[in-house]
Amino acid sequence: MSNFQEKSDTKNPNKEGRKYLTSFQHKLLQQKLQEDLPESYRQRIQIMLLADEGKSQAEICRALGCSPATVRHWMHIARSGLAHQWQDCPIGRPKAVTQEYLARLKELVHNSPRDYGYSFERWTGSCLSKHLAKEFGVEVTAHHVNRLLKRMGLSTRSQTNNQDTNNQNANGNRILIDDLKSENTADSPGFFL
Repeated sequence: MSNFQEKSDTKNPNKEGRKYLTSFQHKLLQQKLQEDLPESYRQRIQIMLLADEGKSQAEICRALGCSPATVRHWMHIARSGLAHQWQDCPIGRPKAVTQEYLARLKELVHNSPRDYGYSFERWTGSCLSKHLAKEFGVEVTAHHVNRLLKRMGLSTRSQTNNQDTNNQNANGNRILIDDLKSENTADSPGFFL
């Protein structure tokens, strides 16, 4: 018996001739193969089970008709003792933003964050991103949320139009540059002392 075999046998003595998987992992993967799974998930499991039987990368590639990179990756997962986490790497593109997501984003921007239990007064792209991730399970960066808002003609920044600023000016709350009168500064004794 080689030094490597002795170490692997002492690490997990109840392997029943298996190379990488624990009894629990082997049983779990066998059970999952019985379920109705997408073909790519089935392939992952089959790669790990064949590697556990001692099959080489080339043999597994031929048997399953998959790429050496795929076999190498899942053999590494099995060797690392992470075979029970085979579902942690999702297949395909990440979830996309839907019309329902966009409608909810629009609704949130038109309402105060305080209406949803937050202590702040104004939404930010980051806050919207986190809130929508909780609701929809779709993680979108704050930058992308701001881009989506811009496409919809919305913003998280408070917008003031000329009518509002004129009303504030009439109440004396704000001074506009338009209100300053053009005077001859040479006649004003206070400016150039």
